[in-house]
Formats: sequence, C-alpha cells, structure tokens
Amino acid sequence: MISEKEAEESISPDHISGRRRRSIFMVTRYDTRVRYRSFDADSMMDGGPPSPALSTGTAQKLQNKTLFFDYDNTLSKLDQYYRRVKRLILRYMSPTIGLFPQIGGENNDVAYVRDSIYCAMSVWSLYQAYSRLDDDKGRIHELGQSAVRTMRGVLFVWMRQAHNVESFKQGQGPMNALHSKFYYKTGDPVVGADKYGHLQIDVVALYLLTLVQMITSGLQIIYTTDEASFIQNLVYYIERAYRVPDYGMWERGSRYNNGQCELHASSIGMTKAALEAINGFNVFGSFGTSSSVIYVDIDAYNRNRTIFETLLPRESASKNTDTALLPTMTFPSFALHDEKLKSRTMEKIERKLKGKYGFKRFLRDGYRTVLEDVDKNYYDAGETKNFDGIECEWPMFDLFYLIDGIFKGNPAQVEVYKARVNDLLKQLPAGDSILPMYYYVQRMDIEDARRDPLSISRRSSKEWIDGRVHLMGNALYVIASLLLDNLLHVNELDPIRRYLPASERPRKSIRYSFFQRLHDSGTASDLIVQVVLIAESSRLQSMLATYGIQTQTPHQIEPIQIWSTWELVKAYNYLGLNPKLGLTGRPPRPIGILGTSKIYRICGKLVLCYPIMFEQSDFYLSHDMDLVIDDLKADITFLAKFWKLSGRPTFCMVLRESDLRGEHFGQMLNLLASFKRGDCDGVKIRTGRLQNLVSTSCIEHLDFLQNMPEVTMQFKAFEEITTVTAYRSLTDIPRATRKISGYFIRPEEYELKSTWDICQCLKTCDGTRMQSKLLHILLKREGPNFYIEDGTLVDKIERLAKKAANTRNWQVVRFCYSILGKIVDSLVPSVTSVLVRGKQVTIGVFGHEEETISKPITPAEMKTMIYRLCQPHDICQAVLQQELLISIGKLISTTPELFDGILQIRIGWVTHAMKLELEYECGEDGEPDKIEELSPSSVNHLLQRILAKDLSNRQVFTLR
Repeated sequence: MISEKEAEESISPDHISGRRRRSIFMVTRYDTRVRYRSFDADSMMDGGPPSPALSTGTAQKLQNKTLFFDYDNTLSKLDQYYRRVKRLILRYMSPTIGLFPQIGGENNDVAYVRDSIYCAMSVWSLYQAYSRLDDDKGRIHELGQSAVRTMRGVLFVWMRQAHNVESFKQGQGPMNALHSKFYYKTGDPVVGADKYGHLQIDVVALYLLTLVQMITSGLQIIYTTDEASFIQNLVYYIERAYRVPDYGMWERGSRYNNGQCELHASSIGMTKAALEAINGFNVFGSFGTSSSVIYVDIDAYNRNRTIFETLLPRESASKNTDTALLPTMTFPSFALHDEKLKSRTMEKIERKLKGKYGFKRFLRDGYRTVLEDVDKNYYDAGETKNFDGIECEWPMFDLFYLIDGIFKGNPAQVEVYKARVNDLLKQLPAGDSILPMYYYVQRMDIEDARRDPLSISRRSSKEWIDGRVHLMGNALYVIASLLLDNLLHVNELDPIRRYLPASERPRKSIRYSFFQRLHDSGTASDLIVQVVLIAESSRLQSMLATYGIQTQTPHQIEPIQIWSTWELVKAYNYLGLNPKLGLTGRPPRPIGILGTSKIYRICGKLVLCYPIMFEQSDFYLSHDMDLVIDDLKADITFLAKFWKLSGRPTFCMVLRESDLRGEHFGQMLNLLASFKRGDCDGVKIRTGRLQNLVSTSCIEHLDFLQNMPEVTMQFKAFEEITTVTAYRSLTDIPRATRKISGYFIRPEEYELKSTWDICQCLKTCDGTRMQSKLLHILLKREGPNFYIEDGTLVDKIERLAKKAANTRNWQVVRFCYSILGKIVDSLVPSVTSVLVRGKQVTIGVFGHEEETISKPITPAEMKTMIYRLCQPHDICQAVLQQELLISIGKLISTTPELFDGILQIRIGWVTHAMKLELEYECGEDGEPDKIEELSPSSVNHLLQRILAKDLSNRQVFTLR
C-alpha cells in the first residue's frame, strides 16, 4: 500500500508519461462499476474517457475501497498464477485436439466438453489479467492461444458430427444429439447415444456463450465461413430447448436415473443467455463481414425465457431444486435479472442442498456414494431412496456463490464462501492447494448421517492423493482467486456485461436487432405498438374510409413490400446453408409474432411481414373472425409486454373483404376504431403511413442474402387485388349465410357403391355435409392423389372446407380438416406451456383409449398420437382436441388460477364435460347444439365457462 501523496504523483499525467513501467493501476474490490486498466489513455478499456488526476479528497474517499499495486508486485502474483495454471490445468490439455479430461492424471482416455470449456475459461481469465501489463514475457499470446485451441478443439469434434446437427433440426431426440465426450487423443466418439446421455443442451449453449465472451475480448476463434455457418446451425440446435427434454448437467435425465429425459430449467436458462449474447454477433470479431453474423429467432428466445421463468425455482419435474441452476443464475450465464425470483431460487438451493463440505447436486443423488452400484447404468425403481441423507457434497459450488458475491458487490457473501472454500482445500504432494472433487459419507457413518447430517465427518474424494486434479472445480478456483486478489475485474471476466440488465450493456452494432429493454418482466404500458393497416384493394380502402379508418394499399407503400410469413421463412432457409457440411440452413418453422414485428432490409428492399394469423392457407381457426379479433388483441398485448428489442414493434394487419362479412363486422370496426384512438385494452397504439413509421421501427438487416442475388427472384410480395366486382359498398358485400343442415346421408349406403356412382352423386349433390362424406369414402378407397373433375381429391376437399368456412358450417370444416390430417401451428408450444406448470395432458376420446403426455414431444409425434387415438372413434375430435389444446395453452399462461388443483388435463373428458354443459344450458325441452357445430370462438368461451365452474367447485371442496 502506498501513501496518498505517492498516489497523487503517480496518477498525474506528467508522472505517468515519464515512468510507464512503474505505472499504477486501480482495482476496486467488490465494486462492479467500470474501472480502467491504467491511467494511461492508451491502455484504457475501450470506450472510456481519460481518467483525471485524483484530488486529495477523492483519494481519501477511495482509500478504504481501492487498492494500489505497482507493476512488479502485480507481475509477481500473475506469474505465480501462470505457473499454477501450467501445473494444474494446461498440463492435462490434449496435445492433439486441445480438450481436457474430467480428472487430470497420468492416463487420460476421455475428454469432456463441459470440463474443457471451464478449463478454457480459467486460462482465458488469466489471459485477461495479463492483458493489463505492458511486458508480459510472451505469456499473453500463449494463454490466449491455449484458450483458442480448446474452443477450436470443441468446434472440430462437433463439426465432424454435422450430420447429427442436421438430424436434430428435424427431430429433437437423444439419438441425434451432439456428443459430450470424446477420446482424449483422437477426438473420436467414445460411446453411442443409446448408452450415454449425450443430449445436454446446456453444454452447447455454454460453448456459444463462452465463444462470444472470448471473441469480444479480442481472440480470434472462428476462421472460415464454413465454421461460421456451423455456429449458426448450433443456434438452431439449441433454439427449441424450451420443449426438448434432455439429460441435463449431470448426464442422467430425471433424478431417478432411469434413462428418461426431462425439461431442465438449467438447460433452458443457459440457452436463453446464449441466444441473448449471440444475437447479431459477428463471430469473426472486428474483422467480420455480413457472412459471419449470427441471427436468433426472437420468438424462440421468448419461449425459452418464458418457460425458464415458469419452471423456476424448480429445476425439473423430478428435481425440486438442483445446483445445476447455479451456473445459469450466476457466472457464467447470468440468465435471470428478476432479483426476487433469483433470490428465491438461490435461497432454495442453499436451504435444501447446502452442507458443511459443499453442496449436494440434488436430493437423493446417488452418484459417487458408497451405496451406488457402479456396474449399473440405471437405477432400479425406488433405489434413489437408499441415497437419502448421504448424498455427496461438492465444494466447487461454493465458488459460484463466491463469484456471484463479487459480481453483486456483496462482501459478506464473499467472506462467508471464501472461508468455506479455504477450509476444504487439500495439499498436493507438490505443494499446490487444490479443491477435492467431492466429499462422501463413509459406510460406517450412513445411519448417523441420515439421523443428523451435520454430526458426521465426511471424507474427501481420493483423486488428489494420487496427484490428480478435478479440473472443472479447480478451474473455477483459479477464476475466483484472480477476482479475490484484484488481478481480474468483473468487466474483464464478462466483457459483454451479462451481469448487467440488457439496457445497460454495450451495444454490438446498430445494424442488427439488439436486446435492450429495461425489464425482463415487461409491462404493457411502457411501449408503443405501431400498427399498419393494409387493405387488399383500393375499393376496400375507400369503403373503410367512409367509417374514418385510414388504410394503405400495397401500391401506396411502394417501394416497401408486404410479405407473407412463409416468404420470410424461405429467406431464412439460406441462413446457415452449407452443402459441404450437409447443413440445410434454418428449418422451415413459422415466424412468430415477435419476428414479424420487425422491418427487414433484404437485398436493398424494405420488407414488412404480416403475422401467420392472416395466412389464408392456415388452420381453419383463421376463418372465425370472432376468434381472430380476440387473438389480435392478445397479440397486441403480448407484443407490448414481451418486446425486448431496440425500436418499436410494427404490427402489420392485412384487411380482406372476406373478413368483413357476417355478424362480426361491427366488432372488427370497433377494433379498428380503437387503434385509431391510440388504445387497445390498455396498450398504446400508433397508426399511420408505413413510410412515417419506419424511422422508429426495429430494423433487421438480412445481409447474408447479399451473396445470393439470384434468390430475390423467388420471393413473392403481397399484391393488391384489382379485379372489379359487381358490389360497390360494404352493404353490397354478400353476407355469410347461415349453415343449412340439409339431408345427412348414411355413409354405409355408399360404401358398397362403385367409385363412378359416387363421382356422379358428387356432381348432383349440393349439400356440403353430404359432399364431405362422399369425398371421405373416395379418399379411403382411392387415396389422396385420385383425380376428380378439375383436381385431386385433396384439392376438392380443401375447396369444400373453404366453402363451408364461408358459410360458417363448422362441422363440415372440422370434418374436412380431420380427414386431411391437418395440424395447427404452435400446438407443441401450447402443450409445453401446460407441462412446465406441473400438469400432464391426456389425449383420447371419452370412453376409449387414452395416452398421457408428461414431457414435450415433437409435432410429428403429437400428430400421430391425436389421429391414432381420436379419428377412429370421432373424426371431428381429431381437430377439436387441437382447438382445446391451443385454448388451454393460452389460458394457463394468462389465467393459471383456472387450473389450480388440477394435475392431469384429460382432453377427452373436457370435451365430454362441454357436451354435458350444452345439454344443461338448453334445458329439458330444447335440443342442445352439437359441440362440432359451434364456432371455434364459441368453443373457447364454453371451455372458459367449464373451467370457471369447476374452479368454484374445487374452491368449495377445499374450504370444506
């Protein structure tokens, strides 16, 4: 410690310029504000202003919290860490692929990706600490390249499995997962996915997050566009973590270790952090071009964020809590900035898992205990009860709390965990202090440990006795020690400022979208949603103008174009495309409401996309304007609440003449009028000409298409309708006629007739219900490609379904969509929303076979299950149950109290209850409506009434 006078002299510019080697730099203990590496302007952190000389008063104020070290003392300490890292970390790096084993020793056969990443972090953190100095003896280059070698080693072994990435994009399952461990020297796979839990999404997310941190610090890790396209595909790999059950951090899936995967909050949270960090990031660093920018699906990010916060403070369905959440909540990901939820989760981990010698991984964890049978891959049913109270305790998790205390500026927390870690250190024969892997209960102490866990002394794992090192734990120990010794600042360990809220992080580029909203839990009142009204024809525009509704036609917004959602999907298909690696680019997934609320610049053109709800080829739900209006309001509220990007969201509403038919026109007009007034259910709305709204919008540049100029010819913009019809005003638009029951034939009457007879009957039959039955007979007999009149059977059925939708004959609509095997978009996310809230979903018709969904499944599996269980017994229920699943997914997200006390939602039973409710409402003398004949909006309202009544009955039962 130097005197105040010497400090003032050393800080003065004249003094510094004359004695650079003896320059003094400032490190603040427990202070997360930005501090500069030295008082020389040339060595300051990027973006910082020159630091003025401190006055006597200022120096006095900082004396208690600021430590001044001279160059020689700092270099001496860093050299000690360098030798330690060489002996305990780098010594065990694979000389061929740069990866690390789990436990460093003489005979290393297997390298683990997770442990390798943490080892690379520790080497990189020392590289960051050395970067403060002028004369580093060449160690900056060595340390930096060592970290690069490990990160590129992981990239190398994964690029050899590019076929797994491509397969995983199509079907997210354990058999298609990237491997998490490889042979130490060759990088070849060690064991197949059928014998080991390779599906660990958090490992891939951790790699991407670490990659961004290191590249931001100045390291160059990605060299070619092939590697950049592979990184983009890794983003596709993790984007659907919110619905992909995996094996988690411990490679065992559920806590019962029965080979079953489950959703893990730690994996989803790590994915959320990685997507935030890599969105709009250039993996070539400062040397990057448009071909090396990584893009993130904002809707997939939002689903991960929502599911992650919903699962907390639990880790999964079987684990009440888990220390795997620590690297997600704290360093290195800092995935959550809701302080209340974070504190609640961290306190729960401390309360349930903290012990004298570290933390348990999770309750009833049998790993490394004396009772575990190491010869078995999986446990027997009920075997986990044997491990109750004797779980191993792992000291490395104390380091996460210690590092978290430093980032938060909490000296009390730091001192507590610093003392705990120091008490658990062991001495290697060479004299180095290391952290054991775990502490276990001896066999003779098992009963005492179960009675009183704090009464017995645990024994440490024995790897350190043989001179071996648990690399992940000791890599974290190096990082924590550098922070404690004030040799490394939190901003150097976290260059992208993950520990700060999004609004306080430095922006990477103004060219690409960026997360910068103030709060993770957004509010619907602090954001303006821009709404653009597009009329499909000038005639419709004139008609709406008579009601005071100002719209624009596609011609009037030129050169800006309006695209369908699926046109944008086609554009994204080129992102990450790499035939050499066998990668096809972005999967053809629909773009959500957040993604369509950005304005895109594509090959010099401005493009605005309308949401998928305005797609005419979508599921039949879009034909019910009452439901569309409700969804419109819900989407506007959703945008205002969950929009996290810079700029305002721009919602494109396409108005068609067919949408203005029927009794719901007045409701649509009221909605448009509320937009004009600037308010929709409490959300601030701004309408106007699209050209005037561009400057305040969120603009995304799809620069990757610039290298493919020929693709621009493949996109088709929304075109204005110019055909003139006979009617000239809104009152002349044909009203949607009510459905006519007509004669309902018996299918068996035509089952034995020839195909020619059925085709002739179709020509003379006018009723849509009769036509649908006849077409169904032909479909079963001749197949979907059978040609009839002016098209195939499928074309005929689709035209019939559209005709029935225009006449509001919902039973025929549902029948046609069911025999075509249609499935609604976003069905799987709706089911996932139910599952993450601790509920189960059962599919099947009442009184027949049912199957329970307890973990997320793929859309293909969902479609197969619904049609296999429902269609043989009730054709319409195959699509009706999809409607109910969508409605339940929305309700449980907005009004979860309706499902209090319900553990299993049996869709077939819910449908039966709705039928009984219709019979009850019509009375004894009336004839009840059939649920298949109700509009989708009426079905939704009926479902809400059923759940509200059931809730009141459950509350009465609870009170009794």
